[in-house]
Amino acid sequence: MTVNNEKDLMALLEIGRICGLTLKLMLDHVEPGITTLELDQIGEEFLNKQGAKSAPRVTYNYPGGTCISINNVAAHGIPGDYKIQPGDLVNVDVSAEKNGYFADCAASMGVEPLTDQARKLLETTKAAHEAGLRAAKAGAPINAIGRAMEDIARKGGFSVIKELPGHGVGKGLHEPPSIPGYFDRRFGQKLREGQVITIEPFLSTGIGHIKEESDGWTLRTVDNKLAAQFEHTIIVTRDQPLMITKVD
Repeated sequence: MTVNNEKDLMALLEIGRICGLTLKLMLDHVEPGITTLELDQIGEEFLNKQGAKSAPRVTYNYPGGTCISINNVAAHGIPGDYKIQPGDLVNVDVSAEKNGYFADCAASMGVEPLTDQARKLLETTKAAHEAGLRAAKAGAPINAIGRAMEDIARKGGFSVIKELPGHGVGKGLHEPPSIPGYFDRRFGQKLREGQVITIEPFLSTGIGHIKEESDGWTLRTVDNKLAAQFEHTIIVTRDQPLMITKVD
C-alpha cells in the first residue's frame, strides 16, 4: 500500500509499534529450556492485550501466533515442544493486524555459546539489512535494495536465500511488489514516496536454497545449513525510511 493520509500513517505506526514491542518481548525471553510454543504464547498474549491479531493466523490459518525458526529452518517454523538449546540460532518473526492495517518484523539471535560462523552470520545478516534500508529511497529502483544486501552477503561469504523476498504490506500481510534480497534486473521499477514495504534479507552458510517440510509450513535449508533473517516494515521517503516496527 501507499500511505495516503494521516489515518493511514497513524494506524501503521500503531500496528508497527505493537509488532516491534512483541518481537522485543519474545527475544528477551529466549533462553535455554524454553519451548518455542511457550515463546509463541508470550508473543500472542501480548498481541491480544494490544487489540491486535496474529497476521499469519488471520490470513493463512497458520498453526501459531508467530513464526519461530531454529538453526537450519529459514522461515515459518511452527511453535511446538522444541526446547531452545545453548548454541542455537533463533529467528522470531512477528506480523500482526489491527483495524485493518498490517505490519511485519523479525530478528535472529544466538544463544551462547555460539560458533564463530554463527556469530558472523548474524553480524553479516544485520549489516545486509542495514544496507538494504539505506538503499530504500523514493525514486530508487527496487533492485537497488537487493544489490546492496547481496553485496554485503557475498563479502561475508554467505548466500542469499532467493526464494524468500521482502514484500509490500499495509492493508494485507503480503502485497505487491516483491522486494528480492539479491540483485535482479527485472525489478527496476522505482520506489514511491509513502510506499509500505518490508526489507528482509535471509542469509545462509550454505548454498542458499530451501525446501518445504511435510507440515506444509516449515522452510528448511536444503543442505541443513544455518540461516538468519532481520526484517522491518518501512515507509519509503526521499531520505532514510521510516521504520515503523523499530522500537527502542
